[in-house]
Amino acid sequence: MIEAGHYDIETGAGLIACPRCDALHVEAELHAGEVARCVRCHSVLARPREGAFTQIVALSFTSMVLMVAAVFFPFLEISRMGLGNATSLFGVAMAFAHGWLMPLAVAVLAFIVGLPAIRSALLIYVLLPMRGGGSPASRAGEAFRLSELLRPWSMAEIFVIGTSVAMIKVAGLAHISLGPAFWAFCALILVSAASNVFTCSTTIWDTLEDRGAFTDGREVVPDLAAAAAARAAADPARTVAAPLGAGD
Repeated sequence: MIEAGHYDIETGAGLIACPRCDALHVEAELHAGEVARCVRCHSVLARPREGAFTQIVALSFTSMVLMVAAVFFPFLEISRMGLGNATSLFGVAMAFAHGWLMPLAVAVLAFIVGLPAIRSALLIYVLLPMRGGGSPASRAGEAFRLSELLRPWSMAEIFVIGTSVAMIKVAGLAHISLGPAFWAFCALILVSAASNVFTCSTTIWDTLEDRGAFTDGREVVPDLAAAAAARAAADPARTVAAPLGAGD
């Protein structure tokens, strides 16, 4: 751990890099409503919001409910000459669950359903205990790191775009009726976009560190002694000593 206002150039403790241009900045504690921007490209580095954790948790719960509706409710119905067939996303995946097409079914369920649901569950696990100044859950840092790794692989919006293109091509051959699952998927995309707006990974990491969660051992905290005591209380098995001479 390292005290706020200090930094160690060798380990990177106390420094934050711009995700767009890689410019290094000295990390500072921000209050709700303040914005930290890169001095070079003016990208937002951190933007803490009042009540953001509660909003992210609520949006994550909403995403999981919409995902269930999108998977099991009818997605669309195709009819021609009095004959029609309706299917759900789960039914589409199961249609490919035979023979050499099995990997396609696994990919559909994993990238479109599984990963977004897992990421929502991880965000709930990390942020729900910390609302209102609560202590983080056990291994919350590892859970949030995994949720950040899964973020680029959540492809629900790509699936909807691909489905829309396919429906435009099929519309001239048959009548297509959109089911509730399609609109649930569209709502899921909007909810996910709102969650990404409220989610500031830098702020979440800082909150985890300040409340004693183990991240990578280079935490910047306002008070070293208080942070060490909070970490010992939160997870005694993972307690580490503060590096000597850090920031000197």
